[in-house]
Amino acid sequence: MLQEVERWLDRRSWSAADRPLDRLLAAKRSAGDRGTVSVVLPALDEEATVGAIVRTIRDELMSGPVPLVDELIVIDSGSTDRTAEVSARAGARVVHRDEILPDLPAVPGKGEVLWRSLLVTSGEIVCFIDADLRDFDAGFVSGIIGPLLTEPGVQLVKAMYDRPLETGDTIVPAGGGRVTELVARPLLNLHWPLLAGFVQPLGGEYAARRSLLERLPFPVGYGVELGMLIDALNTVGLDALAQVDVGVRHHRHQDGQALGRMAATIYRTAQVRLARGQLVRPVLTQFDRGPDGGFAPRTHQVAAEERPPMITIPEYTAHREARRTG
Repeated sequence: MLQEVERWLDRRSWSAADRPLDRLLAAKRSAGDRGTVSVVLPALDEEATVGAIVRTIRDELMSGPVPLVDELIVIDSGSTDRTAEVSARAGARVVHRDEILPDLPAVPGKGEVLWRSLLVTSGEIVCFIDADLRDFDAGFVSGIIGPLLTEPGVQLVKAMYDRPLETGDTIVPAGGGRVTELVARPLLNLHWPLLAGFVQPLGGEYAARRSLLERLPFPVGYGVELGMLIDALNTVGLDALAQVDVGVRHHRHQDGQALGRMAATIYRTAQVRLARGQLVRPVLTQFDRGPDGGFAPRTHQVAAEERPPMITIPEYTAHREARRTG
């Protein structure tokens, strides 16, 4: 098993610099419709960062000399700030989550937004980028779509990067992936060792072929990245998966309790895939110091719902057929 992972690392791990932009543009043009690229930013109250990300992608990968990206869409999942306004002003198409499949009530969660995005995008390559990134570099996009444009056998590409933990003036160089190191990596190594070579299995920056994404179920919450990686392994095999080093990821960090909720969701996602069963108690109780000086319990539901493969949704198949014939 270790040898297989090492062979995969040699064959399917690259740096963004390995594929110059002019090579990617030539590959995109040769691919025709198969090389169309949609970039999706799922966003919830990200007015501080989403505009700069949108402008960078538009300036460097759409309107500039290297038009690798065909459409850029921000999916607003219920922001109460100016996320939608800032995104539109920067040049993105903005779609509210509830406008997509309006007859199906939306549930909270990142995976829900990513799943619905397949209905409002047209690219045969779909690239997901988190909207809370700071000091964003366009190489996050060009790096992870690169193998999909140049390697016919690759189906899904994850970004890998350094992830410093930044709290005030203190920087811990590799301290940012706490849920990854404490929960996701042990689970993958123990139960899906073929995925042990992924540096950032929970990272929100990845790209995949639509033909794969539409066949995968989507956990509605934070388990979507882990679930997608495991399900993609089972669907297309390890050699169809890859990762690309894009440098350093700077973003907003969650507090300890939010990380606890993420960890519970990650564990649930893995547990469902191990047994296709249910958690005995799909809730997580955490504690805050109350006004009386004691500890007050706060109970949160652990996201237990998943959306089915998009290819099974009649509205999606009708949309795809209309686009093919129209």
